[in-house]
Amino acid sequence: MVGSMGRVGPSGDNAAMESLFALLQKKVLDRRCWTTRRQLRIAIVTWIERTYHRRRRQPRLGRLTPIEFETIVNTTAALAELL
Repeated sequence: MVGSMGRVGPSGDNAAMESLFALLQKKVLDRRCWTTRRQLRIAIVTWIERTYHRRRRQPRLGRLTPIEFETIVNTTAALAELL
């Protein structure tokens, strides 16, 4: 993986991606040796979908995790259907 390169000065632009790449390196890439790119790709996607996205609080969702947000939305929608 290669991170993006921006102009000199705006260091905050890549901070979120650098944080994600650091977590990915620590939690997936450094855990074992990968024999094929396909195995590594599956491990990365699995980690992002099962762990990172489910636990990370999203500012656009009111600092809720995606699962918390979906629970609230689905409960509200179910209540609205009953009325």
